[in-house]
Amino acid sequence: MVTKTFKESVEMQVPVEIAFHNIQHSDWVEETIREKIGRLERIFERLVACRVRVEKRATNASNSIPPVVRIEIGVPGHKDIVVSHEPEHLQQKFADPDMRKAINEAFRIAERQLVAFKEQLKGRTKALQSDAQNQFLGQVAELEEGRDHGFLLTKEGGLLYFHRNSLLNGDFEALKRGDQVHYVEDLGDTGPTAVKVRLKA
Repeated sequence: MVTKTFKESVEMQVPVEIAFHNIQHSDWVEETIREKIGRLERIFERLVACRVRVEKRATNASNSIPPVVRIEIGVPGHKDIVVSHEPEHLQQKFADPDMRKAINEAFRIAERQLVAFKEQLKGRTKALQSDAQNQFLGQVAELEEGRDHGFLLTKEGGLLYFHRNSLLNGDFEALKRGDQVHYVEDLGDTGPTAVKVRLKA
């Protein structure tokens, strides 16, 4: 068993770990991987860490079983993005899979997942900004015991229906008249309704 690990070099901004398991270390493999990680950094500048494991899991007489390249990408506020595929994936995709193709394929998938994560973050940020711009301050006006809804008093003095499922924080059962809340107004099936209701801190 051969396991060799190489820590980050000074030019990398993100903490990098490259490990070789059951396979001989190669300078060009490490250099290629670092170039690929540099591309990931350009796609998403807030990478926390990147760990790459190059592993030879099995061999045969013709030495045609490709290595496995596993990539773990650390991003803030989210579980690691992990890319790992079995040798069969490469054998199905390429007539002659080798180390270079294994690296290229793993990082192609990693780039795609990182772009998707970045777009997801962008969409979430836009949604939060939209909520902040469209939310209003009101207060709980009516709560009927045993019911799953109530009414808010709006700043205009009107009553606005809200369902318990619209409450994003706190306990619906603990709500009482006069509690101040932030809410977003939406148009429901029966008219205006309060959604994304948050108890004021």
